[in-house]
Amino acid sequence: MKSTKPIYVTQPALPELADFIPYLEQIWDNKILTNCGPFHQQLEQALCDYLGVKHISLFTNGTLALVVALQALRITGEVITTPYSFVATSHSLLWNGIKPVFVDIHPDTLNLDPDKIEAAITPQTTAIMPVHCYGHPCDVERIQKIADNYNLSVIYDAAHAFGVQHQNASVLNYGDLSVLSFHATKVFNTFEGGAIVCPDAKTKQRIDHLKNFGFVDEVTVVAPGINGKMSEINAAFGLLQLKSIDANLQKRQKIDSYYRAALANVHGIHCLGDSGETIANYAYFPILVRSDYPLSRDQLFEKLRDNGIYARRYFYPLISDFPMYRSLPSAAPAHLPAAQKAANEVICLPIYPTLEFEQQQSIIALITGN
Repeated sequence: MKSTKPIYVTQPALPELADFIPYLEQIWDNKILTNCGPFHQQLEQALCDYLGVKHISLFTNGTLALVVALQALRITGEVITTPYSFVATSHSLLWNGIKPVFVDIHPDTLNLDPDKIEAAITPQTTAIMPVHCYGHPCDVERIQKIADNYNLSVIYDAAHAFGVQHQNASVLNYGDLSVLSFHATKVFNTFEGGAIVCPDAKTKQRIDHLKNFGFVDEVTVVAPGINGKMSEINAAFGLLQLKSIDANLQKRQKIDSYYRAALANVHGIHCLGDSGETIANYAYFPILVRSDYPLSRDQLFEKLRDNGIYARRYFYPLISDFPMYRSLPSAAPAHLPAAQKAANEVICLPIYPTLEFEQQQSIIALITGN
């Protein structure tokens, strides 16, 4: 049955417009629109409290936050990273004049495979940039052990990992820095936005300087900074979003559970496993379409599209397949078999708090043929 209303992979959880008006009125009365105003400061503290982190610096988007995180740690040379991510991960390296070195992913988690990291380390390697793919934590302990052995920094692209906990603590506390995205498609959003989570006040101060042109005061500039500050309107929207985040996560969990139960016995459809001791955020629902399913991945993708279900092959193609990367030795497909396989099998199904039960049933029926 063809849907009369398009269903997308994700839709932003929007509060009632009437609830946002008082924030806008306060911004209007304050006459402060940006430059780390009161809502900006309130959201930083509120996020620290909610996420269980010590320091957080807000940004206008997650990509600029990645760029500045590398600047803040003075990363140069080569950085080991994953080919299975959104392009902002490796683009942030190129913007800093850093050479990405791609390492394959683990086929069960689709995260950077710790077993492959050491072989990619050279004298020019200065850091590792893993991604908590779909919000599932990387093997943070093993990655940190490797980093410590070789004196490398670790910057996590945690764009998908808002609210995720590992062993009863925020996964954002691992590594030297973690970078969040608050894009409209994320579990928690500020329309556009991002943040860097850092462990100490000195690092946060450097990051705050870098995101504001390097200014310390009106007449003192200490670094070649950029304009990465989040506006007051975005910060106010974040404060409002934070009020409903727990309820929205519960709705996502219910949708996730129903998908898993309905697709558990469908031959050729593989759902990524639960993350053990992790408290998840149910940011995405990827399935892998294997060879024993009656349709190819792309055929199922088109079938869903033809019926108004705008699922996404996320991530496809691999970052390493794009023109600015594919000439790198580490980008050779032969070096990345697990990533290539996942990119050719993955479809992310719609999951968001306002996804109706009947809509989810129609998606499942298209996959199961029932």
